[in-house]
Amino acid sequence: MSPTPQLRPARSEDAAAVAAIWHEGWGDGHLGQVPEALVAARSRESFEQRALARLADTTVALVGDEVAGFVMVTGDEVEQVYVDRGHRGGAVAPTLLAEAERQVAAAGHQRAWLAVAPGNDRARRFYERQGWVDAGGLTYDAEVAGGRFPVPCRRYEKGVA
Repeated sequence: MSPTPQLRPARSEDAAAVAAIWHEGWGDGHLGQVPEALVAARSRESFEQRALARLADTTVALVGDEVAGFVMVTGDEVEQVYVDRGHRGGAVAPTLLAEAERQVAAAGHQRAWLAVAPGNDRARRFYERQGWVDAGGLTYDAEVAGGRFPVPCRRYEKGVA
């Protein structure tokens, strides 16, 4: 059984690990499912910049001293949930998602939501096992330097209050 991860707010020294996990995980879940121009814009450097800019709404999961995953919450949206490849399938992802749900509820929202690429079957199965429901399609505007890319997604929701 994998160890229970410890959670804490992200710190500046976590940014490189967050960026690496995010870059790899984003590729795993999005390549072949989003516009090629968006893939080109999502360079390793872009994830490094985004990780630094988003520290205030990032919670990391630590296994020992290693950042094993992270979650970013904005309002009622669970915006990013990523786990290092070596920690997938264990306690990290459920622990992070439960923390995200707690943060959304603590902010006064009744429901949490997140967007997932339709072909990201692994993520969709995970969310469904955690009690999230596919609430239908939506177009998510992915922001990158120089513009936005409309990305067809599925909207998952869960009551958190």
